[in-house]
Amino acid sequence: MIEILPILLGGLVLFLYAISQLSEVLKGLFSSRAQRVITRYTRNIYSGILIGTVLTIMLDSSSAVIIMVIVLINAQVLSLKEAFGIIMGANIGTTFSSQIIALNIAQYSVIPLAIGLILEIFARDRKLVRFGKISLYFGMLFFGLYIMEQSVLPLRDSEVFNDWITRIEGNHIYGALIGGLITLIIQSSSGTVGMAIILGKQGLLSIAGGIAIMLGAELGTCSDTLLATIRGRRQAIKAGVFHLFFNFATIILGLLLFTPFMTLVQLISGSQDIGHQIANAHVLFNVAGVVIFLPFVPLAERLLNRWIPEKELPSL
Repeated sequence: MIEILPILLGGLVLFLYAISQLSEVLKGLFSSRAQRVITRYTRNIYSGILIGTVLTIMLDSSSAVIIMVIVLINAQVLSLKEAFGIIMGANIGTTFSSQIIALNIAQYSVIPLAIGLILEIFARDRKLVRFGKISLYFGMLFFGLYIMEQSVLPLRDSEVFNDWITRIEGNHIYGALIGGLITLIIQSSSGTVGMAIILGKQGLLSIAGGIAIMLGAELGTCSDTLLATIRGRRQAIKAGVFHLFFNFATIILGLLLFTPFMTLVQLISGSQDIGHQIANAHVLFNVAGVVIFLPFVPLAERLLNRWIPEKELPSL
């Protein structure tokens, strides 16, 4: 088991680096436009959910979208209720990457890698160079996934690994804590869910274990948002706390309804492999969480306004 760690970690580092660089390139491409879209089209919470979903898919990072929201709140160009919609939409948008990871396209990663490298070296047009970077990082992302997929194959014969997986699958709360801890360490919920999907595709993790880890990853991803609110306006702090509260509440609900939720995922997924089932669970959990939580948004806003009141201006 120890001998596979360097390869597994190497693939993970490549995957996380590709996500980070891809997010930066796409932010540079869409950031100013994204801010204009946010301020122009988030007239109500429903349009906010749609905008948050679309921007997260485009930027490939829910953290990037939510941090952008925090910046706009601090700049006083976005209201708290509008921010709530975008935050919930970002949670839906982040599930798109899970579906991509579940597809068996990692073995073709050499194609975007080659295209990206050729454009990086020979292209003179700035747009082509930028497209080359995007293609290169997408290829790097999928190549990192391929390395991880191949590295975990020997774990089938590891008693230590099988015992650890048994503990996760036998205790959903423990599995969620593991998922949250991994996300805190690697600072990527996509990376955590991606590893669960890979283990599921290789038959090393059951649907129960994969869902438990996915639930924990949803909580671990709140750390970036909370850090972004430091020294921000009270409204920005409320947005960060809302993100934490929303994720925590839906995770608790997911743990309480774990068995019927897992049954529903299996029913919807049909004959798909475990990796696809975990990806489907990620989508279903986040969409259902938004639908269930939506009627309680006004209550959450009132509570946050009461718990975190605006600072009183000193009297002259």
